[in-house]
Order: sequence, then structure tokens, then C-alpha cells
Amino acid sequence: MSQPRPGLPAKQIAAVVAGNALEFYDFLTYAFFATQIAHAFYPDYSPARGLLLTLATFGAGFLTRPLGAWIIGGMGDRLGRKPAMILSFALMGVALFGLALTPSYRSIGIAAPIIALGFRMLQGFALGGNVGPTTAYLIEAAPEGRRGFYASLSFASQDFSVMVAGIVGTALSYLLSPVHFNEYGWRIAFLLGASIVPFGLMLRRTLTETHDPAVDRDAPPLPLLPYLPVALFGLVLLASATISNYVLDYMTTYANDTLHMNTKAAFGATIVLGLFQVSADLVSGWLSDRYGRKRVMIIPTALMLLLALPAFFVIAYFRTAAALFAATAVLAALQGLGSSPILIWITESIPARIRSGAVSVIYAVSIAIFGGTTQATVKFLLDWTHNPLMPAWYASAALAAGLIAMVLIRESAPPRARTAQ
Repeated sequence: MSQPRPGLPAKQIAAVVAGNALEFYDFLTYAFFATQIAHAFYPDYSPARGLLLTLATFGAGFLTRPLGAWIIGGMGDRLGRKPAMILSFALMGVALFGLALTPSYRSIGIAAPIIALGFRMLQGFALGGNVGPTTAYLIEAAPEGRRGFYASLSFASQDFSVMVAGIVGTALSYLLSPVHFNEYGWRIAFLLGASIVPFGLMLRRTLTETHDPAVDRDAPPLPLLPYLPVALFGLVLLASATISNYVLDYMTTYANDTLHMNTKAAFGATIVLGLFQVSADLVSGWLSDRYGRKRVMIIPTALMLLLALPAFFVIAYFRTAAALFAATAVLAALQGLGSSPILIWITESIPARIRSGAVSVIYAVSIAIFGGTTQATVKFLLDWTHNPLMPAWYASAALAAGLIAMVLIRESAPPRARTAQ
């Protein structure tokens, strides 16, 4: 079994984190511009149906994530973390350029949403193969006693991408007229991300490998049955975190489409969401090194379960930017604090020789089932019930299931974190 390699240069950790942030920026930007993308690819439908189809296309990107996890994540175990991360990043760049340059429905007809769907599925394939190698790399590169903090950089980079997408969306809403923003503002946001892809590839090529597959080639087969509980509990934990997270990621569209708030306020909520989640992710990783993964999962998740409905009530009742930002900040902080230790727990519970592939598949399967359906489900429930609190009810059900799993799992942190007071 390969051993951790602590003390890697900070610029190498930064290269991994920056690449992860860019991949998630590329994937999640689609959700934040869902209303505008609906105008481009589904203009002949009613606004509600066009948005639902756009969200279904967003969800299609999750269908290929398990396949990418199996192929690219497994490659991270067979060939090393570095080549797997380079491949996933390159494929994401191709998909992003392609999606940004896909002509509209009015230009090429039905071919437009079909092409967009193809590039969206390629994005999912690439991202599915990114999470396992990236998280494994950060765990293996961490100094003694800091695995939680290093692994939290993976979640923090994801949420940083949310904040950047919000800043880009807000800036474009100020710089462009409403007509131009709807027509091509989302394309500019995608192309900004795509322009950084070549630099990201150069950075990832400089990485020092943390896993040597040759060490494991002559080792006896690893029994997988002992790790089945990790996989099952991991699926439940990630489902809970994913549903609640994508409900929050829907906040921009929710404010814009359901509450009819202006675009600037809606994208402002995305900035608040990303800012508070990034800060909470890093604090969560540090706390989990000190107090253990379970404690840091359970307390924020329980608080979020208690506050989800009141927070959405405040947003829906007042419908002001102040109410939207304040409620989003509270939920985002709790989400970030409770979610980071989940991926840490899964990753350090699995041996290095199968870590990249196993983490990729567990993450991708859970995300494909629940992440890919969350926003379309929320939109359907809102249209069906006309109840603006439905996102909170849906998130609360997921949080309750996750909380039960958190109580049942065994602590995975080293003894120092288990006994710290």
C-alpha cells in the first residue's frame, strides 16, 4: 500500500484545488443561468416548461458521472492520481467550450438542445472522474493530523466556484441589458471559465504523484466486503448533503422564477451562498481534525434541519434582498460545516489502493441519483403545490435521513481528533 507524502509544496496543493474549483464552476454555472439557457434552447415552450426542460438537461449531466467515476476514478488507482486528474480536466474543457458555442434553437432547431445535452453529459463524465482522484490526492498529501483540513479544500473549492459564478452573473447583469443578458450572458460566463482551462492543464502537469500503483501490483486481492458498510452509509450521507446543497444552489432560480425577485438580487444570493460555504468548509475541516468527523457532521446538520423551514418562510414572506441574503447565509454556513466531514470520512475509511475509484463511484452514484434530480424535483413540487416552502420540506427530509446515518457510523479520524476536548 502506498504511503502518504506530507509536505508537498503549497503550489501543488493550490494546483489541485484550483483545478477542482474550475471544474465545478464549469458544471454548476449551468444551474445558475438556467432561466437564461431556457430561452436559448427551449424558446417555443412556456417559461415554466422551458425551465423544467433546462433543469432536466442539467440533470442529464449527472447520468454519466458514475461512468466517469468508474473509468477515470479507477484510472487514478491503476495509473496514479495525476493522469486521472489531467484527463478529467481536459474533457471538462472540451465540454465547456462546446456548450458555450452551441447555436441556439432559433438558429439550428432541435439540434441545439440535442448538442447541448451531449456536451452536458460529457461534463458529467469528466466531473465524475475528478472527485475521487482529487480527494485522494489531498488526503495523501496532508501532513500528520491535518487530513481533515486538506480534504476540506476539495469542498471549499467547489463552493468557491459557486461564489465566483455568482460574482460573474451579478457583474454581467449590471454590464448587459436584460435582453443581451438573456441572449448570451451565460455564454460569456462559460467562456470565461473555458479560457482558464489551458493554464489549469499546465498546473496539473507539474504535480508530484502521491500514489505509486506499482507498489500494489503484486499484493493479494483486497477483500471488498468489509468496506460495504462504508459504501452504503456513504451513499446515504452524500444523498443528504447533495439534496440540501442543490436546494441551496437552486436559490438563484428560486428567487428569480418562483418569487419573481430581480436578477441582481438572485445572483447576489449565489455570492452569499458561496462565500459562507467556503468559509464554513475550511473551518469544518479544521474542527474535524481536532474533534472528529462525527461531531462536526451531526451538530450543524441538526441545526440546519431545525432552521430550513423558518429560513425559507422568511425568504418567501418578505421577498427582499436582505431576507434572501440573511437566510441563505445561515443555511450555507450550516451546510458547509456539516458536509465537508462526509467526504473526509468516506475517503480515509478506504485503503489507498482502491481509494480513487471507490470514492469516485460512491460519490458519483449518490450525486447522479439525488443531485441530478433535486432541482427538477423542486421545480415540479413548486409548480404542483404552489407552496414556496417546498424546497425546505424536501431538504429537511434529506437532512433527517443523513442525521440518522451520522449517528450510526463509526468515527474514522485518528485518535487525536477522537479524544480532543
